[in-house]
Amino acid sequence: MKYSIFIWFTTLVFCSFGQQPDWTTYFEKHEYNGTPRYAETMEFCQQLAQHSPFISLDTIGISPLGRPLMMVIVDKNRHFTAESVRQSGNAVMLVQSAIHAGEPDGKDAMFQLLRDMVAYHKNLPLLDHVTILWIPIMNVDGHERYSAYSRINQNGPEEMGWRTNAQNLNLNRDYLKAESPEIQAWLTLFNEWLPDFFIDCHTTDGADYQYPLTHSMEIFGNMDTGLTSWQKDVYLPEMEKQMEQAGFPIFQYVSFRRWHDPRSGLYTIVALPRLSEGYTALQNRPGLLIETHMLKPYRTRVESTEKMISLTLDFLNKNYQNLQKLNQQADDFCASEAFRKEPLPINFTTDFNDSIVVEFKGIDYKHVTSDLSGGDWFQYGDTPTTFQLPMFNRVVATETVKLPEAYIIPPQWTSVIEKLKIHGIEFYTVKEGVDLEVNLYKFSDYSWQENPFEGKHPLTNLTLTEFTKKCPFPAGSVIVPLNQRRARVIAYMLEPKSSDSYTYWGYFDAITEQKEYSESYSMEKIARQMLAEDPGLRSAFEKWKEENPESAMNSYAILNWFYQQSPWWDQQKDVYPIGRIMRADQVPAME
Repeated sequence: MKYSIFIWFTTLVFCSFGQQPDWTTYFEKHEYNGTPRYAETMEFCQQLAQHSPFISLDTIGISPLGRPLMMVIVDKNRHFTAESVRQSGNAVMLVQSAIHAGEPDGKDAMFQLLRDMVAYHKNLPLLDHVTILWIPIMNVDGHERYSAYSRINQNGPEEMGWRTNAQNLNLNRDYLKAESPEIQAWLTLFNEWLPDFFIDCHTTDGADYQYPLTHSMEIFGNMDTGLTSWQKDVYLPEMEKQMEQAGFPIFQYVSFRRWHDPRSGLYTIVALPRLSEGYTALQNRPGLLIETHMLKPYRTRVESTEKMISLTLDFLNKNYQNLQKLNQQADDFCASEAFRKEPLPINFTTDFNDSIVVEFKGIDYKHVTSDLSGGDWFQYGDTPTTFQLPMFNRVVATETVKLPEAYIIPPQWTSVIEKLKIHGIEFYTVKEGVDLEVNLYKFSDYSWQENPFEGKHPLTNLTLTEFTKKCPFPAGSVIVPLNQRRARVIAYMLEPKSSDSYTYWGYFDAITEQKEYSESYSMEKIARQMLAEDPGLRSAFEKWKEENPESAMNSYAILNWFYQQSPWWDQQKDVYPIGRIMRADQVPAME
């Protein structure tokens, strides 16, 4: 634990000699174009805590390379535990920076904001009704892969960290599958504190435009309607107005129909739950994604981030009770019978047949064909240009599901059951075997992505057939009731067709594998016997050959087809092992 020893030694020296702290941040010392390393970051956090009774530090986890993940807790009344903050009535705002460690804007912005509070006693009323949780560096190992060459498209800082963690995983693709130690630690923190509002600080790629900062919130159908309206109609309009007045015009996070080409039109999406703001939406908590503009000077990016956070703090202090009420209502609704009666959307797409016209503050540019690569080359000038652009802002569900009253998971699927714990999901175990009538899925027509993604080969194509069957479930099987606030999280994990399901991420690939095979010396005889005993089998065989001409020329495939029709075939192959209990009176009681 050399990092803890370093912090302890720094504190000892600081206290022993009674030195007045230097409150100039690394960012300021380096002419507003530098960001501190891990050790310097931890030292400044320690300095803040040492100087102010409002600040406490906590270690929330350990990275793969053994570095502590630090969290800063800021509370005016010195409430530094989740329970004491809840009892105080404060809202909790969680801010996260450097999950992509090459995008450290939020770290330097928060240092300035907290330094001004602690050292210069500015803006202390922002802490009247809000407790701040801040993770200075979410990706601590990637942060220390420090270089001037981490982000080729980005204008500063002079050196920065790397996008992925030490396992080469993008942590902001891991929230639902939760395989990295860092995100598992984050989930433990989140479920303990249940923040009322979340901010994730990033820097974007893409085209050039005038906005120093773009933002994204979940307002397109994957979140509770009350919270959706609050974000869309109350919070965001106020932020857009005040940021404009502060000299930092903002716009909705930019995606172009043709990348780099604003004139092609803009479109909106629903964030997948692998992403931070997509995940917090499932947890019924507003998540603000801040994306500063990579071509703007680092100072502009840091200062616009600081302003957005401080304005949000001010807004939450004035509206904290209403937000807490909406959060609680969303939690209660998710746990209600009414929530399970309506089909739940679990996958979305943008409707490119419907658009509005919006004003977009861009930069002039030319579109030419490259004489080097032969591709599109967008050459940006320096003249501000206001475009009238189509915005495709209608998002529609492509998959919906009728939720069960509960899921039942056989005990052998330990990796999935462990993830339930990590996500804070309530479940219980049956002590004796039970026979239950459950709704099941059978997989067919499936295929996997060829290239790896986040260390996996996702199951990208899948057809489901539903059927109902009475099945035995052994002792140790896990019952996951849906009458709980995390019902959306459960459904997105366990429904195979959800955008980030555990089926998609390969947790159930084994059920698609054929494990027993027939030999030709047996199957040749058995196939002839089957044809003789079942007159209808011949026509089914001919139809299969017609639909599968390549397999019809393969003797092994032909005999394997007959094997599949025989009683020796594995009846569990392709059957999703998690049962859906559709009636409340069939859910086994908790013992």
